[in-house]
Amino acid sequence: MAEHNSVKQNDEKKGHSQGEAQQPETKSGSVISIILIAALAAVLLGTVIYSLDRRNTMYSKVAALNEELIYIKAENVRLQAELESKISAKNVEDYAENVLGMKKIDTSQIKYIEIQTDDVVSIPEQDDGLIAKIKKFFDRCVEYFRG
Repeated sequence: MAEHNSVKQNDEKKGHSQGEAQQPETKSGSVISIILIAALAAVLLGTVIYSLDRRNTMYSKVAALNEELIYIKAENVRLQAELESKISAKNVEDYAENVLGMKKIDTSQIKYIEIQTDDVVSIPEQDDGLIAKIKKFFDRCVEYFRG
């Protein structure tokens, strides 16, 4: 009980009585730190929400571009097939006959040339006159300067 009395006396010296409720002392620094921590938490939460929104936006753009890529690849396959059908031999032949007015070759239009390699005719060079030699000289000069 002696301990209890000494505690009572200490409280009375400080100006406290038993009837008054004891209030813990609050420091102004602790309130400011709580506000700063709450603000920091709000900023971090906002940053996370913003980054998630940006990620979802990018995913949406990627999905849209992938759909466009699939469409363009299908269009490419279709155009390649169309190109191959237009380049076929039958279509080229029809175009040549109908649009350009060409006709198939007759056997009467074919001329054969026979070349005999055994018979070689050689013509000896003839002596040119003075005027022909001057003309050849000028021709060679012009040809030399032209490159």
